[in-house]
Amino acid sequence: MKAFNATNLGTTRAWWVILLVGLFMVMGGFAYWFWPEAGYAVASQIFGWLLILAGAVQLSVSASGKTHGTWGWWLAGGVIDIFIGFVLVRNVFLSEMVFPYFLAFLFLFWGVEALVDACTAGSRARYRWLGVVNGVLLCLIGFFFMEAGWVSNMFMVSFLVSIAFIYWGFTIAISAYELRPTAIEK
Repeated sequence: MKAFNATNLGTTRAWWVILLVGLFMVMGGFAYWFWPEAGYAVASQIFGWLLILAGAVQLSVSASGKTHGTWGWWLAGGVIDIFIGFVLVRNVFLSEMVFPYFLAFLFLFWGVEALVDACTAGSRARYRWLGVVNGVLLCLIGFFFMEAGWVSNMFMVSFLVSIAFIYWGFTIAISAYELRPTAIEK
């Protein structure tokens, strides 16, 4: 979900792992879009496991030492993703009740993070307006999840989950190419 900025992150030789996570997220989103009868509980379980995986990737990126001052955001995002993922995986009944609120918090966090990153990028970031757009969209998705949870509308949450999987997967897959080492860095 996050808009990655290659000037902040540097590169990693494990960029293909990030690409795989993005592709799995896109496939999960389309699968849930076409087969919503798979169940609300299944979506929370899948999302929980994918959050654990994404959190582990974020923690490894923050520990790589090539994040140039943004390691704190990576560390905080990884810890939050892993915590929410374990809560969703551990108890199916609890995850069905609080699933929309966890997602709302997660998307609001990512939106604020993207907005702060875009605003602090200054003139060094060529496409920082994309970070602002991404942050606003993430905050809107978070508010939609909050509203869907309030009215207990499982169809709305199912639709938002599939959109979130697809959007998140594409942004992760696209940003994986920004993390590839260049020929000089290899």
